[in-house]
Amino acid sequence: MRVLALLALAAFILLPLVQAVILSFTATLPTDRVADGTLGLMNYHAVLATPELRAAMVNSLIYVGLNVALCVGIGLPAAYALARVRFTGDRHFLLAILVFRVTPPVVLSLPIFILFSQLGLVNSPVGIALVHCLFNLPVAIWILESFIRAVPPEFDETAFLDGHSGASFFLRHLIPQIAPGIGVAAFFCFIFSWVEVVFARILTVTGGKPITMAIQAMFSFQTDIGRVMAMTCLSLVPGVAMIWFVRGHLAKGFTLRA
Repeated sequence: MRVLALLALAAFILLPLVQAVILSFTATLPTDRVADGTLGLMNYHAVLATPELRAAMVNSLIYVGLNVALCVGIGLPAAYALARVRFTGDRHFLLAILVFRVTPPVVLSLPIFILFSQLGLVNSPVGIALVHCLFNLPVAIWILESFIRAVPPEFDETAFLDGHSGASFFLRHLIPQIAPGIGVAAFFCFIFSWVEVVFARILTVTGGKPITMAIQAMFSFQTDIGRVMAMTCLSLVPGVAMIWFVRGHLAKGFTLRA
């Protein structure tokens, strides 16, 4: 009975993905060269041959990479300070930045657009990366702070007594010690940034559109569903690669969090 339940759950979860993969190899709009229902790589060839779609993939990879790098690079020293330094309202401060994370993005869309337009960051992957970092940084700090707090303070003292500087301690001792936490933080920052559409729509008016906006733009009066599904499947590749590279840290990180 348990096996049947697991198979039913797997079928429920995987059925839309399987259907999307099948459609991505199927010609859904007939042309002079390809008949309707033909199986092949024609949709992927069409997607990769379109400059706008290729640019959208590159834009997404740029701003997601910047977002993850900024969130981990800034969140690590901030989390260390919250975990090691005691001050009045330290736990309330951590709660406050988490509350900011649950603020609906549409509430801040207008002031962020006005500010970024004045700074020349509209229609740029850098602008999207910065605004995503604004929302993802609290999550990164919260995750990293819990992992650093699990490391005994004596670990820090021993490293400093051995003559390590602050940078050396972070690079050679702390980062390897909390590598699972960094993997979890990077994973969540990547996922939140990759699927976000509100700021991507607002900050990319004429250029710099990410992959989410490119997929949405492919829907029209006569939509080529096969091509849309091909673009959708290609958009899954970076996420799968991210999970593959951090799978060891991710599994250990969730275990430690539990």
